[in-house]
Amino acid sequence: MKKGFKDYMAEANACVESCSIQDALHLHGNADWVFIDVRDASELAKEGKIPGAVHASRGLLEFKIDPESPMHDSTFDPNKRFVFYCGTGGRSALAVQRALEMGLKQVVSMAGGFSAWKAADGPVESS
Repeated sequence: MKKGFKDYMAEANACVESCSIQDALHLHGNADWVFIDVRDASELAKEGKIPGAVHASRGLLEFKIDPESPMHDSTFDPNKRFVFYCGTGGRSALAVQRALEMGLKQVVSMAGGFSAWKAADGPVESS
């Protein structure tokens, strides 16, 4: 049976925990949490990012998480806690689902994404 994006989103949303923008604003700056921006580089260049966030585009995420990958990023320590975000929340939900499948334990998707962060007057830095 063929699956479409709505099927994948429904699967991700059924197993992924999300956090509100208010919760994300509260977590920002807390050394126990790492913010991961899964948007494409062109989006970061155009819009900026959450200060201190680590960029790991959705297309390379699996390579950055897997310790056996030559592209592994040590940021993705399974003992850390993560807030993933994208533009509006869809890609980050899919990314969190995959991160959980790959062994990360404490990962949430920021509801509403970077658009909601900016609308809530969250801090933004240029990339």
